[in-house]
Amino acid sequence: MNIFILAGGLMGAAGVGLSAYGAHAGGGTVTTAAHFLMFHAPLFVALGLAGSPDRIRAAGAALVALGLVLFCGDLLMRHFADARLFPMAAPAGGMAMIGGWLVIAGSGLLSRSA
Repeated sequence: MNIFILAGGLMGAAGVGLSAYGAHAGGGTVTTAAHFLMFHAPLFVALGLAGSPDRIRAAGAALVALGLVLFCGDLLMRHFADARLFPMAAPAGGMAMIGGWLVIAGSGLLSRSA
């Protein structure tokens, strides 16, 4: 089982479902969460299709995934439960996503040529 392709597929499905909800129920934060899931789903599918990832790319993907859980989780909690996941969850998630993308970018500098 390729965990990256599974994660990307689940993110894509959740993004489409939340987009539909946002369009019909007018959920601003839900739509934002949906967009973030849709924007990042291809990253995970691409990492899965690229073959066995090195530890650096895997760490970057883990940071992006953690960031998505925090950021989207906080936005969805605000909408559905009228509460926050925890204080500063969304900004922490955003920083984790940025950090994860930078780690993935940096892995390109460190990759070995075949």
